[in-house]
Amino acid sequence: MGNSKEISLNSNFVSDVRDIIAASRDVAVRIVDFERALMYWKLGERIFVEEQQGAERAEYGSYLIRNLAVAIEPEFGSGFSYRQMERARQFYRTYPIASALRTQFNWMQYRLLIQIDDGDKREYYEQEALHNGWTGRELERQINSGLYERLLLSNDKQSVLEVARRERIPENPAEIIKDPMALEFLGLKRDSSYYERDLESAMISNLQAFLLELGNGFSFVARQKRILLEDDEFFADLVFYNRLLRCFVIIEIKTHKLTLDDIGQLQMYVNYYDRKEKLPDENPTIGILLCADKNDAMVRYALPENNKTIMASKYQLYLPSEKQLLSELKREMNKNANHQM
Repeated sequence: MGNSKEISLNSNFVSDVRDIIAASRDVAVRIVDFERALMYWKLGERIFVEEQQGAERAEYGSYLIRNLAVAIEPEFGSGFSYRQMERARQFYRTYPIASALRTQFNWMQYRLLIQIDDGDKREYYEQEALHNGWTGRELERQINSGLYERLLLSNDKQSVLEVARRERIPENPAEIIKDPMALEFLGLKRDSSYYERDLESAMISNLQAFLLELGNGFSFVARQKRILLEDDEFFADLVFYNRLLRCFVIIEIKTHKLTLDDIGQLQMYVNYYDRKEKLPDENPTIGILLCADKNDAMVRYALPENNKTIMASKYQLYLPSEKQLLSELKREMNKNANHQM
């Protein structure tokens, strides 16, 4: 054997090799994940074809799948239980064209999507998961938080879908910002009272989850941003930038019911950013009052009629129920219909 000589390795060379290995592993994992989803699609197709042969017999499909699971599960495991076989059939029925499947999605993501009966709602989550690179857990959280329904509270369905499809860039902050905001990931008890700094600290500690809740295009800029006006100091709670709206977004946290003073304070911060921080080609700064409770009529009349820069959003320390959101959505639709009369 020849003598090996020690040489010093270029750090860029070593970094490049590591990147190649990591990227290849990531691709391999994605391929395996998609192949698993494709396997379930093929199982669903085969079950459906077999089922159709006995379609005239009542409940034939249910018995067929149950007996198939009894024959297959002992050999291949719980991934081929009756419930999983039923999902496979539903998967094929929901996505009957194999070429339309997203290679970026795994079985967990498709399993969540096929449980959504509403085609528009399912497309919304599919588009958002695709464009934002949501993991299965992130997609599950967004579905469970009623993201789609919360956006519909202040937007029409067509505009929500157009933004999700990337057919147009959102022009109004209401197209991105939700009311209410669900902050269940903070792990705080809903029946407790908190200081504003406690909520702020919890949001920063869970920044990734908070950015997911805020929505598309947000990046963190500052916490407790100092604003000096002559001899007076003020501190804006949280400052973000949204690349889609192309503007700064200032969030003020209020653990009490919103007051006129709160609106005036945030308006001052927004004015300061527009005059001192905003670049000429950027859009006006947006201010969000994140509050425990609010009077919508008071907010509406306290601001100019054409206001598009100050928003109030209630926060909830728990996930809203689907029944609660649908009831609120129906109420909003009826209110809008009455305004148009």
